[in-house]
Amino acid sequence: MRSPPLRCLKSLLIYSVSPRLGNPPSCRAAAPGTRAPEGRRIPGAFPRFDRRQTRKYRRYSYFHHFEAALPVTPLEVLRKVPLFAGIPDDELTVFAELVRERSYPKGSVILFEADQGDALYLVAAGQVKVVLIGEDGREVILSVLGEGSFFGEMALIDDEPRSAHVIAMEDSNLLMLRREDFRARLRRSPEVAIALMRELSRRLRRADEKIGSLVLLDVNGRVADLLLHAADEEGGSHITRKLTHQVIAQMIGSSRETVSRTMRDFVERGLIRVTRKDVTLLDRAALERAAGRS
Repeated sequence: MRSPPLRCLKSLLIYSVSPRLGNPPSCRAAAPGTRAPEGRRIPGAFPRFDRRQTRKYRRYSYFHHFEAALPVTPLEVLRKVPLFAGIPDDELTVFAELVRERSYPKGSVILFEADQGDALYLVAAGQVKVVLIGEDGREVILSVLGEGSFFGEMALIDDEPRSAHVIAMEDSNLLMLRREDFRARLRRSPEVAIALMRELSRRLRRADEKIGSLVLLDVNGRVADLLLHAADEEGGSHITRKLTHQVIAQMIGSSRETVSRTMRDFVERGLIRVTRKDVTLLDRAALERAAGRS
């Protein structure tokens, strides 16, 4: 008799520490040694952080992904990613053949901090957050990534474990590119190597700016700085990315109540306009003064 697949064993491990969950659905649905059919939820890696930090992520629904086709082709996704900007279509086609498609429901843990990193992820649709989770369970959001963004790039270079958790904020479609495949193509595509260094440099600069804002600015300044950066990333004065007051608070190290008061004050002063779909910057100069840019 053949042994169960590794993913099934990981699912059993998850349920062994939480017996109230019952039997793992994936192990009931598929016979040992068989692959789950297209679109079935498949358990992911077992978390390595402390249980006290993960009370809301213990349910089975947080440890899986869908293996399903994306609504757009991988080639179309790659064209939107800055990392592959300027790459000829024939070279992009080669990369498109190497990626694997993944779909994660809202709340799924995509990557765990301290896990071994062996792949780059590209966001085809949806939104994810890169977070650190403290011993008391509090989350600090390092960044929120939407369509055309990527994460996991450090694992392509230093072979070190993951530095943070990545969690789907909504139903998200991703492309995964294995480190071995990426490095093999990198030797033949110096343009990608230059683009990767450029993006790492940009993110390092942004990290320096964020550290400075956390140390030197008050809450008003930090909220203004975050709104300005979010608008700049979308190339205008509109922010279509879904940023709740709770998410903003976790990104700037404040409370939701304080952020709500600050956003309401910005609206009353005519600095921004907030609707259900987006945030519009009406007085950029005033926001830049609040963020200490002028």
